[in-house]
Amino acid sequence: MVTYSDRNASMLEIIFIIVIIFLSVIVHEISHGYTAYWLGDPTAKMSGRLTLNPLKHLDPLGSIILPVLLYFFSLPVIGWAKPVPFNPYNLKAGKWGPAIVAASGPLSNILIAIFFAILIRLNIFGSISFTSLSIVVVQLNLFLAIFNLVPIPPLDGSKVLFAFFTYKQKKIEDFLERYGLFFIIFFLFYGLDVLLPIERFFEKLLVGA
Repeated sequence: MVTYSDRNASMLEIIFIIVIIFLSVIVHEISHGYTAYWLGDPTAKMSGRLTLNPLKHLDPLGSIILPVLLYFFSLPVIGWAKPVPFNPYNLKAGKWGPAIVAASGPLSNILIAIFFAILIRLNIFGSISFTSLSIVVVQLNLFLAIFNLVPIPPLDGSKVLFAFFTYKQKKIEDFLERYGLFFIIFFLFYGLDVLLPIERFFEKLLVGA
């Protein structure tokens, strides 16, 4: 899942942003699938989800309808692709398996951000337009990575957090899993401002501007 809000953006920019969000989320989800496959679980491969074909990952509600409606109602744009399935019982890494699979998604977005930041710094294409678009790619992928590392179910950060839990903390995990949706909704309205300075810090670190 990713959210983006910029009331100054033009319609063309919003379309570009939604496309970049969707493509970034596809890479994010494929990374989960390949990592699970590398750890011994073929579920994603058998489901035909280890592909860049957007039709395999498209969620009509989360990828198209909801983002467009939220934009027109001047609300934060939220979007997602269909989660790539995996069976945690097939993973070789024991209780760390789900955490490794979960972390691979945000890591893929960080790598995308680093790649485009390198292109910006090297100024390979020498185009202001390309640089501007690349900055947007860096921003969105950093934000996607940071947002998904928030330790609230079903975000990836929760799987990483739960890997450190002991059996005695299982009740906390069950509580968070049960009410995670409510926490996510609350966070979307009141917690996003906390993430923006973090994204800007890493953006400045990568892009140098």
